[in-house]
Amino acid sequence: MPTSPDQSRTDNTRIQSIRPLIAPALLQEQLPASEAVLARVEQSRTSICDVLHGRDDRLLVVVGPCSIHDHGQAMEYAHWLQTQSESLADDLLIVMRCYFEKPRTTVGWKGYINDPHMDGSFSINEGLTLARALLLDIVKLGLAVGTEFLDLLSPQYISDLVSWGAIGARTTESQSHRQLASGMSCPVGFKNGTDGGIKVAVDAMLAAQAAHAFMGMTKWGQAAVFETQGNVDCHIILRGGKQPNYSAADVQAACGLLEASGLRAQLMIDVSHANSSKQYARQVEVAQAVADQIAQGDMRISGLMVESHLREGRQDRVAGRALEHGVSVTDACISTAQTAPVLQSLALAVRKRRALARSGT
Repeated sequence: MPTSPDQSRTDNTRIQSIRPLIAPALLQEQLPASEAVLARVEQSRTSICDVLHGRDDRLLVVVGPCSIHDHGQAMEYAHWLQTQSESLADDLLIVMRCYFEKPRTTVGWKGYINDPHMDGSFSINEGLTLARALLLDIVKLGLAVGTEFLDLLSPQYISDLVSWGAIGARTTESQSHRQLASGMSCPVGFKNGTDGGIKVAVDAMLAAQAAHAFMGMTKWGQAAVFETQGNVDCHIILRGGKQPNYSAADVQAACGLLEASGLRAQLMIDVSHANSSKQYARQVEVAQAVADQIAQGDMRISGLMVESHLREGRQDRVAGRALEHGVSVTDACISTAQTAPVLQSLALAVRKRRALARSGT
């Protein structure tokens, strides 16, 4: 009998190892969402959509650490944020930022799912388990959670617990991520390009609203063809580029482009990243500038993003040295003490906007 060709000569020649990956359905069986958790996720998604479509005049605020790296510290932040959420619920719809995957310009720590121990062991199965466990704990508190969808397979493990998702500046132009968003069960925000280009995000919205067919992985870990219906609950996020783009003129320009494309003139502003010139403390100043626009009656600003942690700043991971408690290991964040007045200022701005709308001025 003829023998099969030795495909190892041309296949997987740069793969060092292949390890088994837990099936999403198995992880969901091990860490199931209760009826109360599922109801809370459904309700928060509906509320977010109401804000995005103008049926609710509150401001959507996605706030939290640049990245999650410790369960206990994330829960400490969540307890603090839940108190803020309850006290400001009439004016703000607060979603906790829970980012588990980090895009890297070159190389670096890729996040809690990819390398939960931050030591290069890449215990991805454990990372997926830890991420799902944390989301369950946060949602049980009563908070909605938001995350960035970076890896195309990881949503199968956690997306049933996510109320709002983001597609980052580096992946907004990716056809695969636009297709992914078209099938997501939650609202999704597309950031403008790293150069500040808005059209790429508008194009992404249009693409995500359409039906698509693409290859993916099922909950049972099998390859399959997915056909989507399209996601009408998408929006753009201004995060700056070569220069900040949070001013009234920038909002006007972005909304003009949305309207020209037949889309609703509404958006979210990220006060971090290029909008703060990567100076984390400037988030407070930028948030106030946006609050001023809201207070003057601009209904097109539907949301805000803030990078915030227990303590301000950031830290590097150094072998043999313990990490500081509550300090970001990726982008620098403002502290809870700095965040609280920002949230209060935004709530006041919403009340002023509401009063103007009611007076007809």
